[in-house]
Amino acid sequence: MTSLASERSWLLDPSVLKLVHQCRRLIHTEFGVKLHLTEEHLAQQLAEYARKTRSTQLSRTWDTLKEQVPQLNIEPEEEDDGLKRNYRGQVIADAPTASAEDQEEGEVEPPRKKKVIYRGQVVG
Repeated sequence: MTSLASERSWLLDPSVLKLVHQCRRLIHTEFGVKLHLTEEHLAQQLAEYARKTRSTQLSRTWDTLKEQVPQLNIEPEEEDDGLKRNYRGQVIADAPTASAEDQEEGEVEPPRKKKVIYRGQVVG
């Protein structure tokens, strides 16, 4: 078992640290998420946001960082097989995941009916 300090030794290089800060700043600007250097899974989170980004600057910065630190080449944890619903590149959290069996059979459940209230009156 390796210690957290030995896993994070790559953060001690000033040029690498500068790139990490730049990635954190770009992630904060685009996604509104503030990543801290002391987080346990910092490298995984940086990789995840770099995959989701629409910013070419963040992508280039992450690629440069991966070139300098080979241990940051992290494979995606789960493959997106297109069965999840996305909005602006991010998976909708409360969306039910469609299974491959449902798509093959062509059976689609009808959307549930909601009670719509407009100005205190039930509509439709």
